[in-house]
Amino acid sequence: MVKKTVKERDAPASSVESPPLPIPQGYRQGIVTAITVLLGFSLAFFRFWGFEASGDWTVGSIIAAGTFVLAVVMQIVALFRSLRIEDDNQKEYRKTVKWFIASAIVLLIGLLIAVAIYSGVQPDPK
Repeated sequence: MVKKTVKERDAPASSVESPPLPIPQGYRQGIVTAITVLLGFSLAFFRFWGFEASGDWTVGSIIAAGTFVLAVVMQIVALFRSLRIEDDNQKEYRKTVKWFIASAIVLLIGLLIAVAIYSGVQPDPK
């Protein structure tokens, strides 16, 4: 017979925590690769947008640059989370994936703003 501790014996059956589930083999390497590829693209595009693109800085281009900076910061947070030991837990891994997806959405919004301004589709007030 297995002896239960006082805490286990007094706790309801549903409140006993199960051990954390590990993520499947290869998931961690995959998310790190995906984050670094998107981060590399983000930095390269931001370099182009900030230093090499023709034209003057306007309110719209500053908003686009701000969304790029926010996306890069979110990608760095996701990369930091993915390299932690705790990220082998499925709950933590899911949070990291959410950070990564959110950063990709912010990057896409910034790209759409940049394309609209750069192509002249959306006239930018000066």
